[in-house]
Amino acid sequence: MEARIPKVYTYTDYLGFPKDARVELIDGLIYDMSPAPSRVHQEIITELITMFNVYIKKNNKPCKVYAAPFDVVLVEEGQDESKATNVVQPDVSIICDKKKLTERGCVGAPEMIIEVVSEYNPSHDYVRKLNLYNQFKVNEYWIINPYEQNILVYTYKDNIGYSSPKVYTFNDKVRVGIFEDLIIDFAQIKEVL
Repeated sequence: MEARIPKVYTYTDYLGFPKDARVELIDGLIYDMSPAPSRVHQEIITELITMFNVYIKKNNKPCKVYAAPFDVVLVEEGQDESKATNVVQPDVSIICDKKKLTERGCVGAPEMIIEVVSEYNPSHDYVRKLNLYNQFKVNEYWIINPYEQNILVYTYKDNIGYSSPKVYTFNDKVRVGIFEDLIIDFAQIKEVL
């Protein structure tokens, strides 16, 4: 019996998927993103987007903040974006290099990514995406777990990658590493949940 080799999908394939398909590609495999996120998940994202936008505008930073659905195409060095096998829709993406922005999203690694854990597939954020964002050198990756009420903060270091995360709770203030003076007070976020 001949072993069947699974198809490796690319960004070109991804662009041909139905418009209402909520999927991501990781290493050329399709991952379904349904069902829709919970209300608490969306509340956290809304609060974070607001805090980041206020800070960026007030401090005249050259960065943009986007919430999912927003395509982030992660390309290998020298790879044409159409051949990329990693297309994700992070819950929050912060991009400070405007050359990475396209009409469809971002090509290249954002400076910061935040994922809010879904109760349906937590390993997606804790394992698959952690490894992917480490591979593509995302400077800062936060995993927010609304059920455990904790935040894991991974910071990329050259020649090392991600090491053990800093761990915070929803009662803590968390410093944003990509900005010198932004602190997110999770107690404020917790109040609106």
